[in-house]
Amino acid sequence: MLVFLTVALGLKHSMDRQQNQQIQSIITQEAGNLSAELGERFKAHQQAIKRMAQRLRATPDMTEETWREDARNYLNDFGIYQAIEWIDRDFIIRWLEPLDGNESAVGFNVAFSDQRLHALTTAAAEGTLDTSGVITLHQGGNGLVVYAPVGHGEHNNGFIAGVFLLENLAGTLLSEQLRSDFLVVIEDNGRPVYRLTPDEPVSQHFTTAVDAQFLSSNWRLTLNPTQAWLKQHQSALPGVTLYTLLLMGGLVSLAGLLIQLVLKRNQDLLKTRYELDQEIQQRQIAQRDLARLESTDSLTGLANRRFFMEDLSHTLMLADRHNRQAAMVMIDLDRFQMLNDSLGHQFGDELLIKVSERLKALGNERVMIAYAGGDEFMVCQQHVDNVDDVIHLLGQIQKCFAEPYAIQGHIYSITATMGIAIYPQSGTDADTLLRNADIALHRAKGNGRNSYQFYTEGMLDQEVRRLELDKDLAKALEQDQFVLYLQPQLNLETMEVASAEALIRWNHPERGLIPPIEFIPLAEESGRITDIGRWVVMAACRQLAAWRNGPLSQIKIAINLSGRELDNEDLVDHIQRALTLYQVDPRQLEVELTEEIFIQNIEHNRNQLMRLHELGVHLAIDDFGVGYSSLAYLRDFPVDLLKIDRSFITNITERPDDAIITRAVTNLAHNLGVKVVAEGVESEEQLAFLKGLKCDFAQGYLISRPVEARVLEPLLQDNPQFKLALTEQS
Repeated sequence: MLVFLTVALGLKHSMDRQQNQQIQSIITQEAGNLSAELGERFKAHQQAIKRMAQRLRATPDMTEETWREDARNYLNDFGIYQAIEWIDRDFIIRWLEPLDGNESAVGFNVAFSDQRLHALTTAAAEGTLDTSGVITLHQGGNGLVVYAPVGHGEHNNGFIAGVFLLENLAGTLLSEQLRSDFLVVIEDNGRPVYRLTPDEPVSQHFTTAVDAQFLSSNWRLTLNPTQAWLKQHQSALPGVTLYTLLLMGGLVSLAGLLIQLVLKRNQDLLKTRYELDQEIQQRQIAQRDLARLESTDSLTGLANRRFFMEDLSHTLMLADRHNRQAAMVMIDLDRFQMLNDSLGHQFGDELLIKVSERLKALGNERVMIAYAGGDEFMVCQQHVDNVDDVIHLLGQIQKCFAEPYAIQGHIYSITATMGIAIYPQSGTDADTLLRNADIALHRAKGNGRNSYQFYTEGMLDQEVRRLELDKDLAKALEQDQFVLYLQPQLNLETMEVASAEALIRWNHPERGLIPPIEFIPLAEESGRITDIGRWVVMAACRQLAAWRNGPLSQIKIAINLSGRELDNEDLVDHIQRALTLYQVDPRQLEVELTEEIFIQNIEHNRNQLMRLHELGVHLAIDDFGVGYSSLAYLRDFPVDLLKIDRSFITNITERPDDAIITRAVTNLAHNLGVKVVAEGVESEEQLAFLKGLKCDFAQGYLISRPVEARVLEPLLQDNPQFKLALTEQS
């Protein structure tokens, strides 16, 4: 008993100390995460204010109405600003949004002290951000103001300021879980400015403080957990361990007397049970083999769909009885239909047989493989302990497609996409599990092939909404619900807008404006993409005709074509009819296709593109640089324009490799007599760099967001040169 007591007390003391260290570590981690999240979010809001200042600098003649609309967009996008202000060079608030409730702030001098005057003067001279620290706002309440200079030095045109009410800022950035579990105290430069007190009593035994610096503001965050939170994270294991060991000391001698009898009895029972299980297992194996002979697919040799579903139902019944999990995996061969159609059904059958042979090697007493038909296979995994077991199986399935397949004397590589549903979380019967695995498979295919997706709660509702949207898509063309948006492209030599990219939007009568990312994939699946593409061609030609006798008569419009549209034999004839109907010069129409579309079905595409080229339509390669590595198609296709993908432009001024690739692509295109467009230009530094590379055109939010033609027309007429401040300085 003394030995047990000593061991129990020592173990309890060690476990208590380790538990306290773990709790303190969790609190420290929470505080660190909070500090990092506050820093990242506050930095994002600073950058938003800075971009608005850059926009005002780039458009010095911006009207108050335009500025207010821009400010309202920022207020709606971020939802955390109390107000956005424009402050002139004399530090007087001139424009403010929203004006309601803040009228008293208009005309207020934000340099209300020597300290603020010095800080703002320095920020205006150096062009750096400034923050006021926590102050009493003129509109009322305590808050924080971030000032972004509009230009610097002699070119300073005041500031764009973002006003945050401290209560709203802290309340938005602090999670609901953090509010209920911790006492949070925020100090600004040593002065308490915010205190969030939970409803539960707070423990003073555990506390953590971390520092967070935002420009000139030094914040210190202090966290104290509630007693309820501590109770959740404190385990009764140390006390239980103490009493258990003491009880074990009293029972150990009695257990010694009984253990021999119990072991002998258990040994006899286990031997009998083992012999019985062996006999049952042999009978089950014999019955299962007989059933497989009757329920096997004749082509692949795998179980057919009917037998698989019966076995799956039995598996789920056993899983329910023994409180276990099971996994259902749907496998779809990527691009099988294209290979089957182009190379013949015999090729498709041989490919299915070879895939089945590799998958069959994964089958065992816990994993069943079946052929569902078409290009789909089904897998059932029994006795799943955790998700790692399923992920391990998925990795084994992917290895089946890692090596290419040798078929009819040729080597072909193929990949697979998978959808997974777990019993009982994703369904409690075989049909529901199969349906949800199929939904997950569809989601995985939508996110990109050669991947897998687990079914999660809410996917069924999303699938229903997707089907409803697909049904509405059929009415969209009949009821003329589509709208043509245009994004201008800036000629970097003349600094004039000479072309614009056509972008379609769906003005749904109930859901409002729907971006193309939500309905274009549905249109491609249903085959309606061809009708939508024809609508875009007609709308673009109609717009060019409307501009024919005006100041925008020389503007070009670029339209995007999908692979399905390019495969349509009537494509060129339809474009020619549209040009003729609206009497549009073919040279004013530009067709954009991605690299992948150029490469697919090369011979057919070459004929189609040559016909378009002979028609006089310009041809452009979109998203250049992220597709195929072969550049032979630049020689074989009549390409007029390359559009460098935005992924290379985003960090072109910070990443030397992106700059080198962009320079190389530009030089290659120019040597081939091809023009170059840079997509995703969002800063003056990027624009200046591209001008230095002799890039021909730039497109991005710095020039303009996609807008309707009625908005673009006055924009181009009022600002025909689109000269930015950076360009004028350079």
